[in-house]
Amino acid sequence: MRRLPLHAGAALTVLVCLFPVYWMVTTALKPSRDIQSSQPRLFPHYWTLEHFRTAVDAPGFAQFWRNSLLVTAGAVLLSLLVALAAAFAVARMRWRGRRQFVLAVFIAQMAPWESLIIPVYIIARDTDMLDRLTTLTLVYFMITLPFTVIVLRGFIATVPPELEEAAQVDGCTRPGAFRRVALPLLAPGLMATSLFGFITAWNEFAYANFLIIKNQDQRTLPVWLSSFQNTFGTDWGATMAASTLFALPALA
Repeated sequence: MRRLPLHAGAALTVLVCLFPVYWMVTTALKPSRDIQSSQPRLFPHYWTLEHFRTAVDAPGFAQFWRNSLLVTAGAVLLSLLVALAAAFAVARMRWRGRRQFVLAVFIAQMAPWESLIIPVYIIARDTDMLDRLTTLTLVYFMITLPFTVIVLRGFIATVPPELEEAAQVDGCTRPGAFRRVALPLLAPGLMATSLFGFITAWNEFAYANFLIIKNQDQRTLPVWLSSFQNTFGTDWGATMAASTLFALPALA
């Protein structure tokens, strides 16, 4: 009984957090007349997929979806490769400046991303890198790299080096021992950092809005979604349907 208030508070918190998502999905499934009703229903009586068809058939939806997927996947894979090597060097090796390097990574993680928009924009402009998906990929890689290094460093530190040494005694090379023994044990850390990087890059709006200016075909889904309401006026059903489709990859 003493835990009942804690459980009730946890359940209430979950409901409060999930209610906007529920309202988004149900609005996307409501007919337009029910969305604009003066007495909205919490549980719709009628359902329709018309708003989803409107969102999918909107100009540029498939292309911007592809852009977001390419940029996000590229940033996550690049971040994992670089961070895995850096985390291994920090966790297993002893070299001068290691503590300073870790401190610099923590400082980079604490820096707000928005404060770097102007320097990044100036660098991209001076190097002729505006309006390119490659630039967005590198920016998202920069944003997710510090967190990935910090998390993977902790996971690598928990793997006993004796396991790799035993594999080397059995004939494995050092890279082979790491790949066969340590890497499978790092799967939870790789999954956690991949999810963080994916959600961060998939939902990012500010850099995509500032770095893609002239070539609108290089826009990503968050930027396209911000102008979706202007395209369809007061069609909130199509807007919510597009938002639902946008959230599906992260939920999956």
